[in-house]
Amino acid sequence: MRKHRITAGALAVAVAAGGFVSVAAAGELASVLAAEALKIEVAQASQKKIDKMVDETQDLLGEYKQVTKEKDGLEIYNDYLERQVADQVAELEHLRASIDEVSTMERQIVPLMIRMLDSLERFVQLDVPFLQKERTERVARLREMMESADVSAAEKFRRLTEAFQIEIDYGRTIEVYKDSLELSGATLEVNMLRLGRIGLYYQTNDASVTGMWDTQAKQWTSLDDGESRNQVRQGIRIAEKQVAPDLLQLPVPAPEAAS
Repeated sequence: MRKHRITAGALAVAVAAGGFVSVAAAGELASVLAAEALKIEVAQASQKKIDKMVDETQDLLGEYKQVTKEKDGLEIYNDYLERQVADQVAELEHLRASIDEVSTMERQIVPLMIRMLDSLERFVQLDVPFLQKERTERVARLREMMESADVSAAEKFRRLTEAFQIEIDYGRTIEVYKDSLELSGATLEVNMLRLGRIGLYYQTNDASVTGMWDTQAKQWTSLDDGESRNQVRQGIRIAEKQVAPDLLQLPVPAPEAAS
């Protein structure tokens, strides 16, 4: 066998060569590791940016959803307001039409009320003369009210129909009241007995003077007979509810023919 001899110089060169190779590999490894570390840092920085962008995107998405929700709510509310405004406009038109109708009716009803009042005044003047002052003053107050601008047409009509109702009620009631009469040049305090509109009688407190209204002669007529005095006195007691209602036998004026 041939033996190879390695000289010290060769060994030194070999060792030197091996050491050179190790140092070069270590430097290359360090470069690779540094590059990887840089890549990781860059990746981490990029991830942070991505995470930030995701967070911002989520915030924007949340804001968008909230705005969209508010927008939908506002659209519903605006639609409700539009319907409400349309309804109010229709109601306003109805009110305007009603006002026009009321104005037309008022122009028509005022002349009617004046004619009614004139008829009432003539009726009171021509009717049996009971409660003359009260009834005449009522007509005068109505006449004054008709000329007042502070009273509505509806109130005027109500008051006028109320006066007519009072006159109607007189025809189906009986009453007695105090009054003064001018008879034969003397003033007498008498009790007036009204039997609806059928008869109107008077009598002094002592029953010494008794009489009735003559609708044909338009004047007061004396009732001298004792039966008439007693019947008038009984009628007064009935009207004052001192005795129970009973049949009265009294002279009654003949009805007048309608003209």
